Amino acid sequence: MQEWWRPDRFALRRARLDTRERILAAVRGFFADRGFVEVDTPALQVSPGLEPHLRAFASEFHDPQTGCVALRYLHTSPEFAMKKLLVAGMPRIWQLAHVFRDGERSATHHPEFSMLEWYRTGASYRDLMEECAALVRCCQHAAGAQTLSWRGHTADATREWERISVAEAFQKYCGLDLLATAPDPLHPDTDRLADAASGVGISPHPGDDWETLFFRIFLAHIEPRLGRGVPTILYDYPLSMGALARRHPDDPRLAERFEVYICGLELANAFGELNDAAEQRARFLADQARKQDLYGRTYPIDADFLNALEHGLPACAGIALGFDRLVMLATGAEDIEEVLWAPVR
Repeated sequence: MQEWWRPDRFALRRARLDTRERILAAVRGFFADRGFVEVDTPALQVSPGLEPHLRAFASEFHDPQTGCVALRYLHTSPEFAMKKLLVAGMPRIWQLAHVFRDGERSATHHPEFSMLEWYRTGASYRDLMEECAALVRCCQHAAGAQTLSWRGHTADATREWERISVAEAFQKYCGLDLLATAPDPLHPDTDRLADAASGVGISPHPGDDWETLFFRIFLAHIEPRLGRGVPTILYDYPLSMGALARRHPDDPRLAERFEVYICGLELANAFGELNDAAEQRARFLADQARKQDLYGRTYPIDADFLNALEHGLPACAGIALGFDRLVMLATGAEDIEEVLWAPVR
């Protein structure tokens, strides 16, 4: 295992870390100019997030006042706490948070990394498409980069971005009618997608569910083609993949969700935020059941978050962007550890 702190090894990363600081300064200026308040919420939470495939770090909190021992988790995103601040009356907030995901380490994943999240009340997810594009352009300029790059591919954020819906992408790159495989939007048909997957060279595995097949097709045929030349906004996900997103008002099969891809690398994930407490509770319960079925474990629901939704989360939109990945793209780094001040060992 390399000793990252040796001066000769650290010197190899120093230029990229200097660029990281310029990008961070640009981010702070960007949000200050738009009237956002930078917030700082706790990493220890009752629930780390309920996305079925994420694995959290657990810890025990020993309360000296009550003598009780409480199980807490390092958050996988600051989303729950930030939305509570929206309910409290903060209209525009952003945060650069350290977040934690167990079992993740690769060229683009790290067990502790920096997540840039921001939320706006009274905004739509389409408003955030424009705002995200403006932020990335600002950061490309701050880095002094003509283009963003990763693994031999480039994209210029200063040009007009590509926008393509998930259904359009499946049709364009696979000739597959994705929504036809989900006649019940919340319970898509695995058999229908399995048949379609076979037609594009993806052989279903025993136990594959609809979402697993979606990602096997997506990772093989679609993701590598996104964000080449210019960044891509992939929008309007199937409702079953909506997580904390609102149902699309014009098409009940869809959720108000988009992701940003640059040079084939996922950079950001955004929602027109769901503010219906009953529907959110039902989705949380479904996510818990799926996680239990897949991995034999689950995480608790943050009841205080649901209480906040019931109290009244304003209409809003929010986005989470991988800050380290943005620095990678701006500096041409191949591995996330090249842009971290210090890696987890």
